[in-house]
Amino acid sequence: MHNDAREEVRSRLAIEDVVGEYVQLKRAGRSWKGLSPFTGEKTASFFVSPDKNIWHDFSSNQGGDVFSFIMMVEGLDFRGALELLARKAGVDLSLYDNSSSKELSDKKRRLLAISDSAAVFFQRYLIGDSAAVTYVKTRGLDRSSVHEFRIGFAPDSMSALTDFLTKKGHAKSDIQAAGLLNSRGGDLFRSRMMIPLSDGQGQIIGFTGRIVGDVKNAPKYLNTPQTILYDKGRHVFGLFQAKQAIRDAGYVVIVEGNLDVVSSHQAGIKQVVATAGTAMTEHHLKALSRLTTDIRLCFDGDKAGIAATERAIGIAQRVGVDISIISLPSEFKDPDELIQRNAALWVGVVEKTHPAIEWIIDQYEARNDMASVAGKRQLTTETLKLLKLVEDPVEREHYFALLSEKTGASMAAIKERFGQRDLSPETKQLKPVKTEVEIVKENIQQDYLLALMTVEDGAVDVAKDLGAEFFDGVERQALYTYLLGHRPPELEPDIPEELHEIETYVKIVQLKAETRYSALDGQDRLVEAVSLVRQLKRQQRNKQKQQLTEALRNAESVHDEAESNRLRAALNALIKEE
Repeated sequence: MHNDAREEVRSRLAIEDVVGEYVQLKRAGRSWKGLSPFTGEKTASFFVSPDKNIWHDFSSNQGGDVFSFIMMVEGLDFRGALELLARKAGVDLSLYDNSSSKELSDKKRRLLAISDSAAVFFQRYLIGDSAAVTYVKTRGLDRSSVHEFRIGFAPDSMSALTDFLTKKGHAKSDIQAAGLLNSRGGDLFRSRMMIPLSDGQGQIIGFTGRIVGDVKNAPKYLNTPQTILYDKGRHVFGLFQAKQAIRDAGYVVIVEGNLDVVSSHQAGIKQVVATAGTAMTEHHLKALSRLTTDIRLCFDGDKAGIAATERAIGIAQRVGVDISIISLPSEFKDPDELIQRNAALWVGVVEKTHPAIEWIIDQYEARNDMASVAGKRQLTTETLKLLKLVEDPVEREHYFALLSEKTGASMAAIKERFGQRDLSPETKQLKPVKTEVEIVKENIQQDYLLALMTVEDGAVDVAKDLGAEFFDGVERQALYTYLLGHRPPELEPDIPEELHEIETYVKIVQLKAETRYSALDGQDRLVEAVSLVRQLKRQQRNKQKQQLTEALRNAESVHDEAESNRLRAALNALIKEE
């Protein structure tokens, strides 16, 4: 089975969702945590990292990707696990068999090339069209923003883009498949400012076109239709440009419009993305949760925006991220309008957030007659449904008190209503684990030392005299050798090319470092490193003693006196050294 099939299945499934069907998981920082499905542990030490797309069970010292997990819990080989996960992801594996796999892969490459060429075409037309340049300036966009987001212009022509692409050797069927033609075979985008849509690696997979001028019966915004490259339910606009800023800021702001994103980046707030003109989905939030769990929503203040925010809060509770709400001053309908008036105001607005459930309470209080029994009932019911998803008893108690204050009902009455069955979420039934795994402990000190070496430069000095022979297996030896030659190690945000073959193991080591050593200071890490090096040296001596003892027995059994004397001397020297 081609690697493309594996990566397509992996990209469509969130590892925490798959594992969550077998393990009751709870959010633990950027990871998820639960009881091991393989051992009878009482304290949770099973971790899933959506950011790294791996799992690790500290109780058995086993870990891997989503495929290895399914292989272990279902007792399947790789092909069986791939088929099971492909059905779950809705991936047709027949497309990836033999010639079909190569054909699909080749088609994706052709469509990516077409999309990139189309972006170049639109950029050239923007430069050469004074009306388009004037429009871009009226939107307040400067040259750096136009360059960063590769903004262009589609001329008012039925075939200019098609002619350009066919002259470059692209087939019209591929241009159609890339979502650039209308139903009549002409250019889909005409007389529009063009904003490319990129995937997480910056490859252009589609476009949004904003109408320029007064064109009769034309929609204001026009998006690329669904293609094999572009899925609007999964695409997050601006994520490629915002990734590092999200990591640095520790939070992300989600807005509604693509131009809101561009304007915000121009104003210096780069940790901003959009849902590309579609409703929020779990895929959107899961993609962002790999970078941060602090999600801030800033949707338009109209009815549609309020409804979208309510839906997003429910999704966020299921995904396990913290949602807060950014409210614009009432005179502005969206961030772009605010930024055009005063960019400094936007900087302040982003920092002022409201807890999601408080925002819901405020919305229902404003929409309902709180003097009426019906209004109080509506506010209470909707709020308590959300509180069923909140596990922290202190947080619940806070909102119980707030509801009591706003409705006049006693805390006892609200808690009684909270306990009623119609508000209780369905209990999730976990799938049984069909196999047991071997508990592997013999190499755990090697893994922990390597983990320390990824986060503490001093640990490298402590371990540098060991040598690769102290580590078992090509994965550990390769990582040890890499860490000796790269100080500090360059493992973030992407695994370096020379470690790609052992990428899953490297990510498991990183997870060990995060969960075991992130809270320790440098001195404590060094003490731990010294202890681990001593353990590895002791293990190495014990292994050598066993080998010498076995060889001595063999020499004595065949009455080889010279070899026996040599081995006794070596064994005595090793014992003396110890």
